[in-house]
Amino acid sequence: MSDAAQPTAAEVRAAAEAVKTALDRHLAAVERRSGEDDPDVSEAFNQLAAAAEVYDELLYDRYDEVTPFEIPGAEDALPPYAGPEEPNAISVLIRRDYTVAEPQRLLAQAQRVEAAEFDDGADDDAAARTVPGALGTLFGEFEPDEIASRHKEFGLEEGDSTLWVTAAEESPEAGEWLEAPFDHIDPQQVVCRFDVSAVFDDEVSDGDEDDDDIDFVDEDDEELEPLDAER
Repeated sequence: MSDAAQPTAAEVRAAAEAVKTALDRHLAAVERRSGEDDPDVSEAFNQLAAAAEVYDELLYDRYDEVTPFEIPGAEDALPPYAGPEEPNAISVLIRRDYTVAEPQRLLAQAQRVEAAEFDDGADDDAAARTVPGALGTLFGEFEPDEIASRHKEFGLEEGDSTLWVTAAEESPEAGEWLEAPFDHIDPQQVVCRFDVSAVFDDEVSDGDEDDDDIDFVDEDDEELEPLDAER
């Protein structure tokens, strides 16, 4: 940016004052809010977000500095729901990310599943000898929810996850979307969504507390027997 196009110091100062005013408005709206979805709080939030964005941009353009906070804008949220008032069908879309933290544990668990499927306890062409093959074996044997609740036993470490519920007037025809199951999702048809991520401090704290209450299976293969207990 050229010097001629840079904002003046007075413009940056005015933007800072606008942020202060928006902060006061937001706090006042929160203090007198009438309910969880108070429109005055939402409006004050949006005004604060807009003021903060303008200040951040001017501060950077003038001084090459940034603010230490980020307020999510409207583009980060779902648009207002515009689906049917009484939907006759819903779709549930789930994404869960994992890190393969212990490949050997993953392979051992998959091989235990495959061994149980053969009389001699082994298969020379077993898919469970590779990580992709082991993942296919385990996700073919166990429900995704069970793997999510017992991921440590499978050598996996949880990452971000999200669940979206979308509404429709009627159910799609059988096989209609199988070729591209996650395409053509209309954000305005999303009834609700639930996100879990390490970027949310509350989720991190809750996760730490939960971990303290769970007795994870020991590294010793002999302690992995519960995987076959329900078979």
